Amino acid sequence: MIPIAIYHCNIGIVSRGKGKSAVAAAAYRSGEKITNEWDGMTHDYTRKRGVVHTEIMLPSHAPPSFSDRSTLWNSVELYEKAGNAQLAREIDAALPIELSREEQIRLVREYCSSQFVSRGMCV
Repeated sequence: MIPIAIYHCNIGIVSRGKGKSAVAAAAYRSGEKITNEWDGMTHDYTRKRGVVHTEIMLPSHAPPSFSDRSTLWNSVELYEKAGNAQLAREIDAALPIELSREEQIRLVREYCSSQFVSRGMCV
């Protein structure tokens, strides 16, 4: 039997108006503990399993301090004042199992660099 790739790609918005938090999303995705300076809530996902790689990619004009996940996402939370602010985008996509982990990481890194970082966005 020939293995067949199963494709999925979900794209969403982290919106304060829907009760979401960029800090909470970042803590969950990275398996870290981060306190949200906007509402004082601490999001602790240090026991989460399955996180195989984390990375922050910044455009050249971004402050170097944004390479710290807590600083980056708390800055977003504090900058956006509106109750319905769109704080971040999320992309969840399947990667080809035929690629090694290093190749998968390189593929995602190249995609993020060309589609987001080159357009001034932090990833």
